[in-house]
Amino acid sequence: MQYIGIDLSGPSNTKDTVLVHFHKEKDKLYYKKHETPMSDYALITYIESLADKDSVTIGVDAPLSYEDGGGDRESDRSLRTFVTKLGMKGASIMPPTMMRMVYLSLRGIRFTREIERLSTKYEVHIVEVHPGAALGARMETIDDVLHYKQDLSIRKRIRRWFETQQLLDIPEVMAQESHTIDACAAALAAWHWQDPDFEPAWLYKAFLPLHPYDFCC
Repeated sequence: MQYIGIDLSGPSNTKDTVLVHFHKEKDKLYYKKHETPMSDYALITYIESLADKDSVTIGVDAPLSYEDGGGDRESDRSLRTFVTKLGMKGASIMPPTMMRMVYLSLRGIRFTREIERLSTKYEVHIVEVHPGAALGARMETIDDVLHYKQDLSIRKRIRRWFETQQLLDIPEVMAQESHTIDACAAALAAWHWQDPDFEPAWLYKAFLPLHPYDFCC
């Protein structure tokens, strides 16, 4: 099984899009490579090539649906309550149709629908994830989760912490940017969602037809 964590950015800002690829062996994920920047075409072709060799699970850090009529989805409200109880900022959970989110939502929806259209030898599983919440639900120090985007020393600690979660061989350079840390956390959340030996810290099930993907952390 191959695991992909994607920290997606808006369609005009592909330099901040990161894909991290892990390979599962027994009960561990081993870092294989990461790619950035990533256009839609680059993301799709990478996953298509991988899914012709093995099953792939993808955790995408971006809204993969929106609420009919706008505003919060039920899943957004549920996650906001969850992270607030952890000591995180509820304002970090924004509606997919909010002005600063809408282009990211557009790209996430388009990207996942294109993945669904692929004809690959092996299955591709997709889940929407929130990397910050994935970290906040698992790390002992919530202050690190609140400040890692601005603090390199915290990101270095988080990179080492991933080893305690059995995400191995992540290179030191991955701590240089918060986007790469988020992509690793997205892969961690996707693993705990897909693997029957684990369970996500928080899960909101898909609700067809408008919300076709599970959302987890």
